[in-house]
Amino acid sequence: QVILRESGGGLVQTGDSLKLSCAASGRTLSTYTIHWFRQAPGKEREFVAAISGDGDSVYYADSVKGRFTISRDNAKNTVYLQMDSLKSEDTALYSCAASESSYYYARGSGVYDYWGQGTQVAVSS
Repeated sequence: QVILRESGGGLVQTGDSLKLSCAASGRTLSTYTIHWFRQAPGKEREFVAAISGDGDSVYYADSVKGRFTISRDNAKNTVYLQMDSLKSEDTALYSCAASESSYYYARGSGVYDYWGQGTQVAVSS
């Protein structure tokens, strides 16, 4: 059993930065690919970024490429999402999900082993 807890959300202005954290307890995260998703009110959940268990491979949605950076510290059992140059359209509930499968399998199947509760990000213009 893995419990994921997101933190770091808040209310910021356009152009500001936030750093989200996805901390795990229960088991080591190093064997899991971690994905960040977001969901805005009235919209479908959207993939944001993902990172392999060893941190060597990262993936981004086109909408955040060049502005967001995903990283992990397996010693701290934590994955981070650095969000820079925030826009109003980044406003959403951000959640992390863990998969023991590869990035491509998880994205293709939509099956994840564990989900966090999410942290709210609001960007005002």
